[in-house]
Amino acid sequence: MQNIKQEFMDFLNKPIERANDRELYAAGQKLVQKLTKDLPISQGNKKLYYISAEFLIGKQLGKNLINLGIYDQISEILEAHGKTIEDMEHTEEEPSLGNGGLGRLAACFMDSAATLSLPADGIGLNYHYGLFKQQFVNHKQSEEPDVWLNEPCWLQNTDVSFPIQLGNHTVHSRMYDLDIIGYEGGHNRLHLFDLDTVNGAIVGKGISFDKKDIDHNLTLFLYPDDSDMDGQLLRIYQQYFMVSNAAQLILSEEKKAGHDLHHLDQHIAIQINDTHPTLVIPELIRLLMQEGIPMREAAGIVTNICAYTNHTILAEALEKWPVDYLWKVVPQLMPIIEGLDYAVACCYSNNPNVAVIDETNRVHMARIDMHFSHSINGVAALHTEILKNQELKPFYDIYPEKFNNKTNGITFRRFLMHSNHELSAYLDSLLGEEWKHDASKLQELMQYYNNEEVLNKLDEIKHNNKVRCAAFLSKKEGIQVDPDSIFCVQVKRMHEYKRQQMNALFAIYEYLQIKAGNKPERPITIIFGGKAAPAYTMAKNIIHLILCLQELIDSDPEVRKWLNVVMIANYNVTKAERVIPACDISEQISLASKEASGTGNMKFMLNGAITLGTADGANVEIRNLVNNDNIYIFGRSSDEVIHLYNTNGYSARSYYEGSADIRRIVDFITSPQLSGIGDISLLRDLQNNLIQKDWFMTLLDTEDYIHTKLRAIHDYNDREKWKRMSLVNIAKAGFFSSDRTIDEYNRDIWHLR
Repeated sequence: MQNIKQEFMDFLNKPIERANDRELYAAGQKLVQKLTKDLPISQGNKKLYYISAEFLIGKQLGKNLINLGIYDQISEILEAHGKTIEDMEHTEEEPSLGNGGLGRLAACFMDSAATLSLPADGIGLNYHYGLFKQQFVNHKQSEEPDVWLNEPCWLQNTDVSFPIQLGNHTVHSRMYDLDIIGYEGGHNRLHLFDLDTVNGAIVGKGISFDKKDIDHNLTLFLYPDDSDMDGQLLRIYQQYFMVSNAAQLILSEEKKAGHDLHHLDQHIAIQINDTHPTLVIPELIRLLMQEGIPMREAAGIVTNICAYTNHTILAEALEKWPVDYLWKVVPQLMPIIEGLDYAVACCYSNNPNVAVIDETNRVHMARIDMHFSHSINGVAALHTEILKNQELKPFYDIYPEKFNNKTNGITFRRFLMHSNHELSAYLDSLLGEEWKHDASKLQELMQYYNNEEVLNKLDEIKHNNKVRCAAFLSKKEGIQVDPDSIFCVQVKRMHEYKRQQMNALFAIYEYLQIKAGNKPERPITIIFGGKAAPAYTMAKNIIHLILCLQELIDSDPEVRKWLNVVMIANYNVTKAERVIPACDISEQISLASKEASGTGNMKFMLNGAITLGTADGANVEIRNLVNNDNIYIFGRSSDEVIHLYNTNGYSARSYYEGSADIRRIVDFITSPQLSGIGDISLLRDLQNNLIQKDWFMTLLDTEDYIHTKLRAIHDYNDREKWKRMSLVNIAKAGFFSSDRTIDEYNRDIWHLR
């Protein structure tokens, strides 16, 4: 410890007692960077390039200290001088490089690949302002730039630059590197590309900017608004900029290594994380052709290199770009794309559903991925089966050998060891530390199923986390919650299919019950968090309803004793680390067949929460692991939902008119109580949508959801039963380690060893 302390003190250059938290953080960062330089980069005969539009990596200092094995040492050093490591970490800006599960998964995968010492680098973009910083004004979401690129920064400015043709002119990129340190393992890098000419001064009110000014806006924001042509063109510019840099970096490294480009597939693998990086396929073919390789051979090489992960069942999320737009943005790629379309047409001319360019002259990114990659994977067992039998069936019929499942995972370093120190340390005392390397060892916790001392200690840890979360909500959100209430948490991207609106209807149901004199068995705290895309009106209306309910309840002393609704502003990884360990009931209530996997469900499970959810995504696999006695499943099955879609068999109005309970809570959305707080036009728009359209079938499952949630709340009062349920969930969570997922990717797809 003395060497670590001395090095830390050398970087601090003043007594710890006299240093502020920012100075301590800067010294900690320098220490990590020094120690990282001594770590060799993971090496092998074959290397993975993981290309993703998002890497939601979270704050880096704490995670890196853990992976280097010195977190506890630094904590003890600070505490000996009256400081805390939590305060030091608090000063770090969270990198705004992602939004939801896609980006968080990519970050977990990078951590696991490094931990397993697999040579694997990530490639993405260096967004200056991320998606946006979410604020609430007049009970509505407003968006501001999320400024995070402040000093000291983990990014390292390299001298690597590539010429990128964007439309009719060429720009020159800049590569920034971020070290990815494995847990007592390897060392890889995340490469983030940028333009030196990008200028945040062009941003006007909120997050508005000139979408045509590509030289100045290209990497300003993640997912810029694409509700108009200029926004869609900007998306394509971003995606091509990302993949052209990736392809040029790959070829430059391969040439430097002296590898024969004709045998490129023996030395590299590319994982295409959703459809955003699809253009790497024609771009790599184009660059290989410039090296003298014929197109047919180049296409074969690229097919053997590339693998595609599908992350969605929603058709609208499978990107399709007009041919005219691609001719404008990437004219150099269009002859390649047309050639790929011709090759597909020669083989499958009688099947327009698999054409690269469809009858409306739009290029389908996912279709390029499926034809010209060697692997197509879903991210949960149910998701993969739906892809094979429903959404991507024409491709499964052609390429059954390409399809495989890789159920998602999470890194336990971030979501247990860092976010829940007390539980992590207690598991060490019970099981030893082997579970940190082999998460399946958590199963050994089952030997304590009837151990009252262990059950009580786990319950005490949960309560301590709830107290910390309540303090956080008071300080950051300005709302008081009761740590002795039952915490029901739904934190995820705002989308109708995830059905935050159904959770809000439960809050209305409980509010009306309390006003009628029917108190719940225990006080309830419902916690929401998540951002709505700026142009996604209905998702923003759901946020508006939640915020109106929050104020209505908070201003009513009669109700507030029994019910609280909290909407966390600007939900991110840092806030997730506060909320997830405190959760009692994990709300995973998407419409069955619509959630590909989910990873929040795994994080909550790992921290001892009980899942309340539909039989959707990875909820199905959670149920298989913990059995029906330790999870609350409700709602229609995926097969039933798919049948309703195929037969137009769902009528929201019939549910509204056929149930007095549903009608009462839906009508309350535009009641005087809520309209007196909120915007009646937004509330009415949401209400009308639920009654007349309800595309994601909220009302189909509402009554079952309410009854099942009340049953879970009732069971919570049987403390011995609930403690055992919590233990089972922790013990069975080992399967969902991203180390296991990455090991499967490598075994079945990448073959890096």
